[in-house]
Amino acid sequence: MKTADAIRARRAVKHFDASHRMTEKERTELLSLAVLSPTAFNIQNWRFVVVTDTELRKQIRAVAWDQAQVTDASLFIVLCADLRSWEKQPVRYWVNAPKEVQELMVPAIDAYYRDKDQVQRDEAMRSCGIAAQTLMLAAKSMGYDSCPMDGFDYEKVGELIHLPEDHVVALFVAIGKGTQEAWPLPGQLGLDEVVIQNRFA
Repeated sequence: MKTADAIRARRAVKHFDASHRMTEKERTELLSLAVLSPTAFNIQNWRFVVVTDTELRKQIRAVAWDQAQVTDASLFIVLCADLRSWEKQPVRYWVNAPKEVQELMVPAIDAYYRDKDQVQRDEAMRSCGIAAQTLMLAAKSMGYDSCPMDGFDYEKVGELIHLPEDHVVALFVAIGKGTQEAWPLPGQLGLDEVVIQNRFA
């Protein structure tokens, strides 16, 4: 499937075939594509918590407004971010770059993030959003449906997955075989309203 077709076809699907099993090869393919998503300074701060434990999925569903996607999706991911990834051996993010690039980029990482909690969190959410879209478009290209989800108790989900203190939960991504058509597009704003030329009036 062409990228443009996957973008047009992707919808937030709420109902999945709970009996469908994704192959290990398919799961690996999806996650391998997701980690090609861009991150600032290549810090790769996303963390993909793939929940396969049936009981844990039920517990997460209980704190996620009882949304069926949590238990019925073939692949259920709690997309998190490491807020401190920028300071955890940052040279490894540029290990294959020329020495002069390493000498430029590695110190710049520290200068950009240190003592800037809001910047760290903003970057985490941006990175996870990009990774989620990569996952969903890759899933659509492979014949799967998906649903990005944020209707849940973040604190309780964090407790259930033993979220480290320096990490945050960004969103869920549920992927599987849809059993019902998504609703028609409810109302897209026109380009004349959302595209601003140069500056706001």
